[in-house]
Amino acid sequence: MKKFLFVLAACALLISGTSCERIDAGCEGIRVNLFGSDRGVDDVALVTGWVYFNPVTQKVFEYPTYIRAMECDTFVVNAKDGGEFIFDPKINIKIKEGETPKVFRRYRKSFDDVIGGPIFLHLINACRIEINNFTTDSIVSNREKVEKAIEKRFEDAIKTEGFQLCQFTTGLKYPPSIAEAVEAKNKIVQQAQQKENEIRVAEAEAKKKLIYAEADRKANELRTQALTPQVLESMWIDKWDGKLPIYGEVPRLFKDISK
Repeated sequence: MKKFLFVLAACALLISGTSCERIDAGCEGIRVNLFGSDRGVDDVALVTGWVYFNPVTQKVFEYPTYIRAMECDTFVVNAKDGGEFIFDPKINIKIKEGETPKVFRRYRKSFDDVIGGPIFLHLINACRIEINNFTTDSIVSNREKVEKAIEKRFEDAIKTEGFQLCQFTTGLKYPPSIAEAVEAKNKIVQQAQQKENEIRVAEAEAKKKLIYAEADRKANELRTQALTPQVLESMWIDKWDGKLPIYGEVPRLFKDISK
């Protein structure tokens, strides 16, 4: 009898020693009923700290509620016209506070398994649906618009799952053929722009020469109009050194005004 009581007391001590668990800060713990009709999950998310439970009929799972980086493999999606686009996304994500029971009810998986499985599928579907709405040229020409559409669709999808999107980058990459085509197109545009700039410079230089030529012509006209007989006579007198020729006719300096 004493042995039975000792064993019973030991079992009770063992059970009482394992019937509490500490939930770390930044996490939520949920108490899972191993028996019951509600798929084994209490409706209330437990707060941080020590959580007491019955280890025989219950189990506690811990979910992080702080921001976590979502590990994503690269994948390929086809555009409407068949062009292939590579995605290498970088995503930060978290469970909304109080939503851990909802996540566990639906998936019965750990946080990493959920974001690496169902949430990652939501990402692929968002990229596939939006990329299929555009042709290759449209995606290249409207990359920012396409990326925002993908982000919006993905964010709306995971919101219903109890997740919050904190940071999102598609990591969209063009295949080599498309990249080469875009580079060639940009080069042609740059060359055309360069030629246009050269033409504008030449036109400016020509206009400048015309302006200078017109200014010179008008200046010559004004100088010609200003050279009246009186001015020419005055200029001649100004340059005369006062000497008269020894031979020949002595020039008249002034007109005879008496007649």
